[in-house]
Amino acid sequence: MIRLIKYAILIAAILVLSFGAWLFIYARTPLNLSPQAQEISIKPKSSLKSIANQLVEQRVIANALPFIILARVLGKEPYLQAGDYTLNKNVSTYQLMLSLNHGKSTQGSIIFIEGKTFKQMRTKLAKNDAVKNTINGLTDAEIMRLVGKGEKHPEGLFFPDTFYFDRNTADTILLKRAYDSMQAKLKVAWANRAPNLPYKNSYEALIMASIIEKETGKASERPMISGVFLNRLRIGMRLQTDPTVIYGMGDNFDGNIRRKDLTADTPYNTYTRDGLPPTPIAMPGLAAIEAALHPEKTKALYFVGKGDGSHAFSNSLLEHNQAVAKYQLNQKKKK
Repeated sequence: MIRLIKYAILIAAILVLSFGAWLFIYARTPLNLSPQAQEISIKPKSSLKSIANQLVEQRVIANALPFIILARVLGKEPYLQAGDYTLNKNVSTYQLMLSLNHGKSTQGSIIFIEGKTFKQMRTKLAKNDAVKNTINGLTDAEIMRLVGKGEKHPEGLFFPDTFYFDRNTADTILLKRAYDSMQAKLKVAWANRAPNLPYKNSYEALIMASIIEKETGKASERPMISGVFLNRLRIGMRLQTDPTVIYGMGDNFDGNIRRKDLTADTPYNTYTRDGLPPTPIAMPGLAAIEAALHPEKTKALYFVGKGDGSHAFSNSLLEHNQAVAKYQLNQKKKK
């Protein structure tokens, strides 16, 4: 009897070890998917059995039962999540289960960049294959009725950032996220603005921020650029900034701005019109917004590019003309 019990225990031990070895090999063996990567989809509220069957249907695994056994032995059953996933060719069954366990679903992403226009945003959305396009053919005003608070002009109202989303998310949802993000950040920045700024409201500050964004890519200069423009506003001097002129030219801008462009009047020509343009001219980033609301204290009224991305600032027209002659001459010599 004792001998039979020993044999039974031995056989049971062998079976357990064999089962463990089989399960280990099954878990670690690559699935050898074809092609190099495979997109799969798990439906919401799927049971373990349903998930296993979906994996069989999508030719990820050959049989449902081993997958079910492995999930239960490892305690993963309650944690497997629905979603869209991208699987690499040599992923193992265990790695597949970890992906489903952690909910590492395939996501889309889009980057809205500082200084870009709403027209460029629309183009980027239309070209992103993870985005569901619903705004093609709509006017800007129609889009704003869907994502904003009734504004007719969308420029500058969306925050530049990287946005992640589930594939097939509608473009209006992404625009709404960018819009809400800008409104929230602008509200906080406006509440903490420096005193005695010549803005009637936060929208005017946003307009100025967009001009600062386009005038310089050098972060350290943004408060100084802001200080110059605000000095001009305070004394009634025209802003005379090329980026607003270029924006007003629209598709007529060919990459070069000429003297005739500076004298051709448009609502955005700050050489021919006083004050701020009617709307922002691009998406300002947070640094440009902060610069518009916390300008450098300066007496400067002029600045000119040095040719290296930085600017020379001047308090008087005489100093400015001397700086222009100096740096334009240097640039001509380099050419």
